[in-house]
Amino acid sequence: MKLLTIDDSRTIRRVISGVGGMLGYEVLEAENGTDGLEVLENRGEEVALVLLDWNMPGMNGLEVLKAIKADPRIQHIPVMMVTTEGEKSYIVRAIQAGASHYMTKPFSQEDMAARIMECLGMGGA
Repeated sequence: MKLLTIDDSRTIRRVISGVGGMLGYEVLEAENGTDGLEVLENRGEEVALVLLDWNMPGMNGLEVLKAIKADPRIQHIPVMMVTTEGEKSYIVRAIQAGASHYMTKPFSQEDMAARIMECLGMGGA
């Protein structure tokens, strides 16, 4: 199984890919919501977890989350928001829209690894 990170920051995608690799996962990357949904369209059956940024050009993370949860083929895939948006209203909106977890940037690699494991049902934080 693979992880999918959808984030317009190449640095964040690289960090998440490194953490996923440490945990033994291949990490697919998309730099915006449209590309992320395309990856899920073509390879959704391989994806165990989506790590999704909120603030991106084009579709924002909440719009991508809603699209994932509206598609019966991929709605079962857990989504963790990984974003600078730490206000409670953002967290509530994401959880209401179907996010499994919410992590704010910046984060340590250890915290990210623990949260990924938690999302995948392997314990963690």
